[in-house]
Amino acid sequence: MLYLAENIKKFRLLKNMTQEDVAECLGITPQSVSKWERGESYPDIALLPALANVFETSIDLLMGMDSIRAEETRYNIHKQATEYQRKGDFDSAEKIYRNALLMYPNMPGMILGLASTLALKGNTAEAIALMERGLTVSTNEKQKATTRAALCFLYLKAGYADKANRLASELPHARESREAIQPLIQREINEREIDENIKYILLGEKK
Repeated sequence: MLYLAENIKKFRLLKNMTQEDVAECLGITPQSVSKWERGESYPDIALLPALANVFETSIDLLMGMDSIRAEETRYNIHKQATEYQRKGDFDSAEKIYRNALLMYPNMPGMILGLASTLALKGNTAEAIALMERGLTVSTNEKQKATTRAALCFLYLKAGYADKANRLASELPHARESREAIQPLIQREINEREIDENIKYILLGEKK
């Protein structure tokens, strides 16, 4: 039922129908249709075939099964890639994300997933470029915080200490915080420590 309310409204508007029109087709009250669209109640399961018929669509599309399947697909992509990352098989994780980006070229999670894999693999320049790109399209604050934290160390690794320091000063608290990261940048940690911190931020593994 996750997508049903918004889909009822979406398909009704696509058909240029009012709530009253839908109600009349189904023999119910307009108030019932209004409650469905607000997610306050749901149509009786016996009404779903008639409702799909009114909108000239399928029950699967009305229920949002296409969206649910797409979410499951994306979840499985991340799950499989993360498993490879944790095993240190970054080539396989990279292949998964590069293939995924053919299907989802502007999906922040896929862009940043590939960026994280490349960062762990040591492809610093491309990882930086992808993270900067991903940050401009992501709306997930946790995802953005983790990316910014990793980006601090990638900037440092690439020789951009000033950029690393500026970005670190804008970080929130916790693992990706300025309190944790800025002192490391200022004491000029070595490349091994930089790689350990990138791994800790992206995979949550203790150094």
